[in-house]
Amino acid sequence: MRQDEEDGQPGRRRVMECAAWIGTGVLWAVSGGVPRTVGLIGSAAAEGLQDDFTFLQMSDNHIGFKAGPYQDVPGTLQAAIGRAKTLPRHPSLMLHTGDISHFSKEEQFEQADAINAKLGLDIHHVPGEHDMLDPGKKLYLARYGKKTKGDGWYSFDDHGVHFIGLSNVTHSGPDGQWLLGADQIAWLADDLRAVSASTPIIVFAHIPLWTIYAKWGWGTADASAALPLFRRFGSVTFLNGHIHQIVQKVEGNIAFHTARSTAFPQPAPGTAAHPGPIMTITSATLGDYLGITSATSHITATRLALTDTTLT
Repeated sequence: MRQDEEDGQPGRRRVMECAAWIGTGVLWAVSGGVPRTVGLIGSAAAEGLQDDFTFLQMSDNHIGFKAGPYQDVPGTLQAAIGRAKTLPRHPSLMLHTGDISHFSKEEQFEQADAINAKLGLDIHHVPGEHDMLDPGKKLYLARYGKKTKGDGWYSFDDHGVHFIGLSNVTHSGPDGQWLLGADQIAWLADDLRAVSASTPIIVFAHIPLWTIYAKWGWGTADASAALPLFRRFGSVTFLNGHIHQIVQKVEGNIAFHTARSTAFPQPAPGTAAHPGPIMTITSATLGDYLGITSATSHITATRLALTDTTLT
């Protein structure tokens, strides 16, 4: 800790130095139809990639947020993009799993777009709940949803992978849990009907498609109606944001993986009265948030599990 860090919180410069702890995105490689992470952006692990198809996942920029030690979220996003630009192999595309903005303001979307555009990638977005706060939920859909269905869902194919972007931030049940909704699930069933069972499937949405912590709304209540649609496929990966930390699980042929935010961390499920957004970070606990996605993968007969490792 330096003299400019008071009250147990890192100064702005320290936060910028520790962009990895906040989150710099996740680099994914698809090899033999199986997605895997290849470590922290800018790491040497990416140098070993040869014929793999790689893409970048970014999440939770929260442009417009400013509180506590997190006074420059555009700066930490810029740092993340800067590191991505140093990759020895340029990703083919970016998946953005939502919360581009914090208050759904036009200028916040514009600022995020200007920073993210510096990568020179096609960016495929899905909305976060912070992107849908304006009256009528018009700004996000006008900017990013012109070729989507409903509240922003769609699919596309790239390098033999079928990508599905889902929207699960505009509807909720009486218990406050997020929903996909019957219309979107019906569209999903129709979309998958023509896809071969041998095609790798990557689904990206903001809210996790399994319940991590219901009390905080960290789950999608009607995901159980959608997940059976994926059972016939050999390789299915769900990528989500929202919880600002990495949590993974494997369930049969389906792997679930969440991403860190580029703006601020949130506490582990159930370890605080509410999910944040402010956490007090001290020098003693900093190692709990600095980390990499481990290059060691646990491969099963149908899919792999991923392990996140902190510096602690």
